[in-house]
Amino acid sequence: MLQQSNTTPAPTEKTSIAQSQATSQSTVYRILLAISFVHLFNDSIQAVIPAIFPILKQNMQLTYTQLGWIAFAINFTSAIMQPIIGWAADRRPTPLVLPIGMCFTLTGMLLLAFAPSYWVVLLAVTLVGLGSAAFHPEGSRVSHMAAGMRKGLAQSIFQVGGNTGSALAPLLTKWIFIPYGQFGAIGFTFIAAAGIAVQTYIARWYQGMLNSGYVFTKRRASGSVDPAKRKRIIWATIILVMIVFGRSWYGAAMGSYYSFYLMNQYQLSLEDAQIYVFLFLVSGAIGTFFGGPLADRFGKRNVIKFSFLFGVPLAIAIPFVSLTWASILLLLTGFILMSSFSVVVVYAQMLHPGSIGTVSGLITGLAFGMGGLGSLVLGNFIDTYGITNVMLICGFLPLIGMLTWLLPSDRTLQEWSNS
Repeated sequence: MLQQSNTTPAPTEKTSIAQSQATSQSTVYRILLAISFVHLFNDSIQAVIPAIFPILKQNMQLTYTQLGWIAFAINFTSAIMQPIIGWAADRRPTPLVLPIGMCFTLTGMLLLAFAPSYWVVLLAVTLVGLGSAAFHPEGSRVSHMAAGMRKGLAQSIFQVGGNTGSALAPLLTKWIFIPYGQFGAIGFTFIAAAGIAVQTYIARWYQGMLNSGYVFTKRRASGSVDPAKRKRIIWATIILVMIVFGRSWYGAAMGSYYSFYLMNQYQLSLEDAQIYVFLFLVSGAIGTFFGGPLADRFGKRNVIKFSFLFGVPLAIAIPFVSLTWASILLLLTGFILMSSFSVVVVYAQMLHPGSIGTVSGLITGLAFGMGGLGSLVLGNFIDTYGITNVMLICGFLPLIGMLTWLLPSDRTLQEWSNS
């Protein structure tokens, strides 16, 4: 924990000292592991939503478009609220938001377990979306605070928990919702309760750091940035948004609808189809973990660039190969494409220093929002054009990641961040 001086410095001096201390502090692994576990709890609960799709489709006779609206409800709620909560946290950090947000999640899961109709399901997943929106910006700020000098590694530890939780979706379908049906969601209220307990512990540490004088990097004054550089920063941010768009839509296609494609194209059972989706998602979680340390060593833009350079041809090939080769390509594609997930967040944070919560909320919220919008649009397309045609086209979505070549280099990014 940071120590306050016995002498009270002037405000500008105090800020400078606090920032210097924040830079030199050691990495707090116990907090990083705790926030990663809560991220796992949070996103495993979110994973219930696509996992329960086959059950809801059968029990409530839903169309693919209606399933898309359910995904859109949770993800769009999270996408809208995350930047707002992040913006507020950058101006007034509120550690209690962490356990309070998980209370919304618990309520949503309790409602989902007993939801009698499609509209109640929409309300339940909206509450889960609000809980997720409260967690992610403040969780990312905690990760940044506990990182010390290892920002890439810290963001990877934080994000790998979430992606591991998301990877559980097909296993939840296979082991919980097929045997127990919709009521199986009740078990996740206990996970939410455990999340509240851990969040309370993290919130106390967070508040203690603030009380001891920790401050985040000061936001740039609106007129302090050279106009030419401001345009380049805005352009780089737009490129990051486009990268998130392409990857999120592809992830939505694989996470929400690939099991239906396998059932239609290869006549697999629902249980067997879930295994292939799991291969993609769990390899993505592993890739997320390794992406941050690789970026610390080889550069952020390089990791983002090569994740798409090598991931795109694999994604395109998946629908055209046998099941054996599909399982291999799913493992490789998930690992390679998702290795840049946490790196994009760190890159965006360096583009906009002092706005950690806002930027994290924007990027991760955008990933959820785009995924939800993708599920809605793709579900509509599947109802209209058939699942085989849509899945073939989705393989080309990661091509948008080629825009990475237009991003500023790491050296330029560091100069901008320090200026």
